[in-house]
Amino acid sequence: MIMSKTIKTAALLSAVATAVTLTAHQAAAQEKEKCFGVALAGQNDCAAGPGTTCAGTSKVDYQGNAWSLVDEGTCMEVMLPAMADGSERMGSLEALDRDLPEM
Repeated sequence: MIMSKTIKTAALLSAVATAVTLTAHQAAAQEKEKCFGVALAGQNDCAAGPGTTCAGTSKVDYQGNAWSLVDEGTCMEVMLPAMADGSERMGSLEALDRDLPEM
């Protein structure tokens, strides 16, 4: 009877610990967002656009269809080096048609 109570207590504690861990992971995931066009070549998170397969496969710096996770609400604030013509560029919440690798 005592062993049965101990096993039940251990199972309950394990279930609670699992629930807390899952909740923490969900909260962390909710605090990030995909930001396109901000990753250096080979440093994107999964997946870039055509010509790539998953994480680390972007071909050029700031590839417009490759994304990285950034803190929620900061993507549009990410400033990148100016383009050759001097115009500024920033991250985007949607895939971009700029800086795409040649196919």
